[in-house]
Amino acid sequence: MFLISLMFLLPFIWMLTTSFKLETDVFKYPIEWIPTRWHAIENYKEIWLGANPFYLYYWNSIKVSLITTFVSCTISALAAYGFSKIDFPAGKWLFLIVLATYMVPSQAMLVPQFILYRNIGLFDSHLGLIFLGSFSVLGTFMLRQFFLGLHNEYIESAKIDGAGHARIFWQIALPLVRPAVATYAILRFIWTWNDYQNPLIFLRTDKLYTIPLAIQKFASINGEFYSLIMACAVSAILPLLIIFVIGQKSVIEGIALGGVKG
Repeated sequence: MFLISLMFLLPFIWMLTTSFKLETDVFKYPIEWIPTRWHAIENYKEIWLGANPFYLYYWNSIKVSLITTFVSCTISALAAYGFSKIDFPAGKWLFLIVLATYMVPSQAMLVPQFILYRNIGLFDSHLGLIFLGSFSVLGTFMLRQFFLGLHNEYIESAKIDGAGHARIFWQIALPLVRPAVATYAILRFIWTWNDYQNPLIFLRTDKLYTIPLAIQKFASINGEFYSLIMACAVSAILPLLIIFVIGQKSVIEGIALGGVKG
């Protein structure tokens, strides 16, 4: 397993070491896994403070990803609780309709979304991107399965004590499925951070670009400088690594909770 893991890590290691090299040392043979001439400060300075400063695109991606993740987790958790713990007419049919929308490819909705966004003034704005990722059928379905694993005795006991559904959700149900919400939050953040299609279609202003568009733009301008492109790539994946390292415990708890629920 260690050898197999090492094979998967080799491209990442090459990307990391290449970002520290002089451009003339990038394609040396045999490969210099540890650079003999370090050029890291200059490479990363060019990325972050050069003609196209990376920090602006970084801030755009962080803002869009964090707000989208928070809103999506809130909406999905509320919908999941309603579909799993509140008995209302046509609830099951409504949930099936929601699931049916997941079968529609996102590419098939691009044209009507584009027309709608231009008409209501959300085109070329971060608010439009946030709305696109804030409503997730997969998140609702995933969290609903975890809410179904909660025993109804918790809900009934709270109702006897006079609690309404709002209090039951925030103080009882949501804390019990916290690992599942944390797992979905990590996935939602990664999906939003890596999203290339929606920013490409719905953004036009350069200063509003997110990381995927910034990397594509930088590669088109500096395509012959592989050390700079690798520095861009390392900078782009660094937040994802940090998020996963911080949240991996919650991910494991979420998997364990899903394995023993019911």
